[in-house]
Amino acid sequence: MRTLDTEADLDEGLAYLAAADPRLVAVIAASGRLPVRRTPAGFEGLSRIVVSQQLSVASADAIWRKLGRAVPVLTPEAILAAPDETLRGAGLSSGKMNTLRAVAAAATAGLDLAGLSARPAGDAHAALTVVKGIGPWTADIYLLFCVGHADVFPAGDLALRKAMGAALGHAGLASAKEAAAIAEAWAPWRGVAAILFWAYYRTLAGREGVTG
Repeated sequence: MRTLDTEADLDEGLAYLAAADPRLVAVIAASGRLPVRRTPAGFEGLSRIVVSQQLSVASADAIWRKLGRAVPVLTPEAILAAPDETLRGAGLSSGKMNTLRAVAAAATAGLDLAGLSARPAGDAHAALTVVKGIGPWTADIYLLFCVGHADVFPAGDLALRKAMGAALGHAGLASAKEAAAIAEAWAPWRGVAAILFWAYYRTLAGREGVTG
């Protein structure tokens, strides 16, 4: 499976997309240079995404720092051993504590989080979403930005769908299912298409850092 590790990988994907779907040529031109956004794969990377769900960047960063102080070496074993009081004191909700523990249990049982780049997008996605608390959006964000999977498309992301609607002449995309169906034409570079539409959304919205 291809991964998005360098600007050259993104450029290759963009060239494919422009040839496969001429509607994207103007989107590419308007969006500017796409950033290579990668964070380390593995338990820590997925944990940070879980912690950040439905929070502002500032709030998520504050909780992540507290968690780092409470559990200095963030491993599956450390999370499984940490008392509720420790995790709650770091600012985690009960739901996020349960999700982190479910991920930790899956990892200790043999789920190779870093190795998911070697599996087809659908298989990798299914391996994550079977873990209690990991939904489609979380799985896709992890596969795209931690694993770097080139063919992952987080169709449930609202900003992504708004950008697609504006670029492709839709009044609005009604559902994640509709966005996913449109994105099928962009395989095997759907991950680059997602990064492109987030960049386009920032251009439309006039603000930085919007991914959900």
